[in-house]
Amino acid sequence: MKEIQLELEFEDKRSLFETILDAYNLKIAFKRVKANKGAPGIDGITIEEYEQNLEEELNQLKEEVQSWSYKPTPVRRVEIPKPNGKGTRNLGIPIIKDRVLHMAIKLVIEPILEPTFSKNSYGFRPGRNQQQAVQEAKRIVESGKEFVVDIDLSKFFDRINHDRLIHRLKAHIDDTRVLRLIGMILRSGVLIDGIKTPTEEGSVQGSPLSPLLSNVVLDELDKELEQRGLEFCRFADDCNIFAKTERAAERIMTSIKKFIEKKLKLKVNEDKSKTAKSDQVKFLGMTIVKATIAISKAALSKAMEKVKELIPRGTNLAIEQAVEKINSWYRGWASYFKMTQYPAQLRSIEAHIRRRLRARIVSQQKKKRNLVAKLIKRGVAKKQAENTVYTNRKTWALSHTKAVEKAFPNKWFSDTLNQIIVSDKKLDHWFDQEVWVKLT
Repeated sequence: MKEIQLELEFEDKRSLFETILDAYNLKIAFKRVKANKGAPGIDGITIEEYEQNLEEELNQLKEEVQSWSYKPTPVRRVEIPKPNGKGTRNLGIPIIKDRVLHMAIKLVIEPILEPTFSKNSYGFRPGRNQQQAVQEAKRIVESGKEFVVDIDLSKFFDRINHDRLIHRLKAHIDDTRVLRLIGMILRSGVLIDGIKTPTEEGSVQGSPLSPLLSNVVLDELDKELEQRGLEFCRFADDCNIFAKTERAAERIMTSIKKFIEKKLKLKVNEDKSKTAKSDQVKFLGMTIVKATIAISKAALSKAMEKVKELIPRGTNLAIEQAVEKINSWYRGWASYFKMTQYPAQLRSIEAHIRRRLRARIVSQQKKKRNLVAKLIKRGVAKKQAENTVYTNRKTWALSHTKAVEKAFPNKWFSDTLNQIIVSDKKLDHWFDQEVWVKLT
């Protein structure tokens, strides 16, 4: 997906409120919403349906907001399981009209807020990404600060304090109508089992505006850490602070935890937060091991599970379709994790993919004689094929035999199917909010 490159032209005499509702800005906002895709909200209207009468829809939205007859629609609550299998994460899906307004606000206020953010913040900011955050973490560890204060915020987006957020925005936005509009959006409510539940705290994960607002909230933490002279890297609510000694790390954890809970009105997840050497801490799916970057054990484990999910046993899905599915996922996964300085980690995933595909090929031969014939046809000697197949070996064991690997070598996957990607190829991927959420 190509990101739409559009710029707004601001007129000095126009207020922020008027700029947000400018017809050109609203059109850009819709194009961004469309590019992000996404499901419809509680009204069931899709992006395509909204676009059919776009001019009329945008004019109506502008009139409603200008006259203050606009009322945000409650978001549709969707609970998605966390990758570790423990609990769920709440996502909210606003209707398209609301999403357009959220994006229109973001387009106008982001250029004002962006220069005020910390250089140590990398999440959901133009020109910044996870790779840069991990590289900076590596640099800090190399400098001698190998102990990490790994802070995990419990249900961060659900616990954002509205009053504190608006107060922070006031320091940079002097148009009270914009602040009032953002306040209305924050209090739009959630529809759960057909019942509207008010939102007295939190910001909807799923709104185009939420990532920016989250940075406004956590910039207060950034400024506190900078004032204390601490080195840190933050990506959204994932924050690592670095220290030279374990004792110093423990002191930082105690004082920062108090600041977060007392001042920011947020909660630190005791179970997931810890102080440890960098090689015992995962940051954005990576681990700093002796000043080198490696894929974390947790991320590797999740990848193995994903491969199992995409190439299940006992399915009639054609091998070409299975390859297409796994390749679609692996392109994105490998393009991010290629920053590892241990290529064997990528090769282990690729080997696992190939073995599961070989197992699928074996399982699709309903009778042993069919598998023998398949192997012979693929260049395996008759005796070797028979000695391999006519045993008590099950499918998984057969997939790792010399005969099956000779019939379907690594080269067959890359050349014949031209699909499975190997780790030394160049990959490009735009890592958006949705992908980050799935990884954490």
